[in-house]
Amino acid sequence: MKRKTLLSVALAFVATVALAAIADLSGKWVGSVKDPDGNDHSIHLVFKVDGEKLTGTAQADGDPQNIEEGKVTGNDFSFKVTTHDGDAIPVYGKYVAEGDSVSLNFEQNGGKFHLTLKRDNN
Repeated sequence: MKRKTLLSVALAFVATVALAAIADLSGKWVGSVKDPDGNDHSIHLVFKVDGEKLTGTAQADGDPQNIEEGKVTGNDFSFKVTTHDGDAIPVYGKYVAEGDSVSLNFEQNGGKFHLTLKRDNN
């Protein structure tokens, strides 16, 4: 019986730590991505996490766009951004608490992109 209780407490602790870690995803993130021509584009993300729901904004060139259909599963997350031209871009990411970074993958106009963003403490 003690072993079962200990296991239950340990699992509850692990779940609490996992939820606390992904809650740290909330906040401002900044990085850049190179386009196929080699030009750098600044990327600014603002995330808000509520349980498994991810909301916020994404901004590259132009005005910020709302994050749509955002969800969080463990340290993985995904969302969609609709561009000014009406193109929907699915984005897949991973939050790395130890390095306080976010890595993202997305495809746009036939190109595949990967970038790492750091927390923006401003």
